[in-house]
Amino acid sequence: MKKVHILPPDIISKIAAGEVIDRPASVVKELMENAIDAKSDSIELTLQQAGKQSIHIKDTGTGIAREDIADIFHRHATSKIATIDDLFNIHSLGFRGEALYSIAAIADIIVRSRTKEQDEGWEIHMRGGKQINLRPTPLNVGAEIEIQELFFNTPARRKFLKSNIAELNQILNVFIPYCLLYPRTRFFLKNQDKILIDLKPQEDYRERMTAVLNLNAGHLLECRHDFPDQNLSLNMILGDINIVRHRRDMQFIFINNRPVQSKNISYHMNNIYRLILPPDNFPCFALFVDLPAEDVDVNIHPAKREVKIKDENKLCSLLRHLCENTLMSAGKPKQAQAATEFSSTQNNDFFKPADPRVINRALAQTDQKEHTDTIIPSPFKWQDASPSSGEPRQETARRQPTEKYSFPQSDPARVDKTLFAQKNDSLKERLTRARFIGSFMNKFLFFDAGKVLLVVDQHAAQERVTFEMLIQQMENSRIEVQRLLSPYLVALEPRELTTWEEAKNILEEMGFESTQFDDQTIAVHTYPVLIKDVERAVRDILSGGNAARCDHESLARRACRASVMAGDKMDARQAAFQREALIKCRDPFTCPHGRPTVVEMSEGFLDKQFLRA
Repeated sequence: MKKVHILPPDIISKIAAGEVIDRPASVVKELMENAIDAKSDSIELTLQQAGKQSIHIKDTGTGIAREDIADIFHRHATSKIATIDDLFNIHSLGFRGEALYSIAAIADIIVRSRTKEQDEGWEIHMRGGKQINLRPTPLNVGAEIEIQELFFNTPARRKFLKSNIAELNQILNVFIPYCLLYPRTRFFLKNQDKILIDLKPQEDYRERMTAVLNLNAGHLLECRHDFPDQNLSLNMILGDINIVRHRRDMQFIFINNRPVQSKNISYHMNNIYRLILPPDNFPCFALFVDLPAEDVDVNIHPAKREVKIKDENKLCSLLRHLCENTLMSAGKPKQAQAATEFSSTQNNDFFKPADPRVINRALAQTDQKEHTDTIIPSPFKWQDASPSSGEPRQETARRQPTEKYSFPQSDPARVDKTLFAQKNDSLKERLTRARFIGSFMNKFLFFDAGKVLLVVDQHAAQERVTFEMLIQQMENSRIEVQRLLSPYLVALEPRELTTWEEAKNILEEMGFESTQFDDQTIAVHTYPVLIKDVERAVRDILSGGNAARCDHESLARRACRASVMAGDKMDARQAAFQREALIKCRDPFTCPHGRPTVVEMSEGFLDKQFLRA
């Protein structure tokens, strides 16, 4: 019995469409590339429901002639290549002729276009790969494409689309690189009648990067160098030590005016930044590489996201040298921000940037004449007038401390010798009876536990303490917060801002009360007292995905990175109280991200290091 058969054209078209179009962002990418190839000086993108309902793009490019408008929906119809040799000399973003064919196979699409040679425009309507009509229409020179009901005939694919905010962020991930790459082009993006991006033409890459990503221009270094022997040109916009990200979301690589992904180039760039940035912190940069077209193969990926570069290792070596030289010669020192004002009446020492806040808060408690079982309550009340009743409204999160993490008064210099007699000699027991003996590099704390030396990573330990305290306070709706007299302003880039708009209620439940200050900035009015670095905590929460749908544990894990950091000086009392707080944790020996908090070094291990018998 014959088992092999030829698929019918309608199934072939849907399979081909799936290779190119898998979500609204894929449609936006293809349409933007067509508009840019048409030499548009203005591109406007309007979305409904993050592209799920409709995608409308308008450009001022050269347009599509009447005799070509029907052919653009045929498979492999293209004006970019004609022979096999053209594949190795590509200078356009699109070239395969798959985009509009693939979109028309799985959506309802209307294309209106006019060239400068024509007196009127033409409109063609396609649905599910079939032509509905073709007619003249009044139109300016350029093109308009309107897409509705994406995946209407492939419900299985539509089922896998994510939330509107997730799909919108994917679109921004596509849209923003082209904004950076073409600074002299106007870009406009609107979703659900809200303008997200409106960029006027600008002079250069650095100016555009400042505008798109809402950065301080003074923290961006620009370097350009030509290598005539290799027919190569490199242009770099490098963020200095004052721009630190906790994801690789502000790293852009462009090869011959094409946004691409390159693990090799990305690795080398991030590796160079280790000279000035600590681990788990990532730089901001944009690389613009121009090299002969025959040295780049852009045809190795269906969506053209990856390219193959001839002599890529040599290119990486040049990038490393140029990047390192620029950072070392032109980089600025870390700039300290102005101290934030607080409304609390507590001792100002509690708010010194170098002091671990939670630990000092406990220390303040033990200095009282009468010991209580709760941490000092906040000096303000969270009430305001309800607009409907005029009565005071009590916040869901009462911002009062919990009792679970109160620390008993103790003298860290005195060790209870009865503990040594206990038979249970677990790591927790050894840490309990250990005596603090010093610290190293304001990063590691040393405790003498008899025949073993315990080394505590103070940042990992405080992450664990903060993580579990935040979870408990959120579950009990008792987040203890600090209110600011002057709000802390956090400049967000478009992807972070869209996430904030959906997640601001979640942030408030965590203790971060925030409002929109301007089109690109939010104002943080309160924050949890457990958190030290307000901006880092907010960015970590917003940058980790869809915060509005995260549980308490996921949110706390993101926020706890902003607790006491390596480099914060801790004295004996602070170290002892952190140790006691860590012991009370449910899982004290790893941080929420899986790193160990305590390492044990035995006498035998040290003997071996010194070659003792």
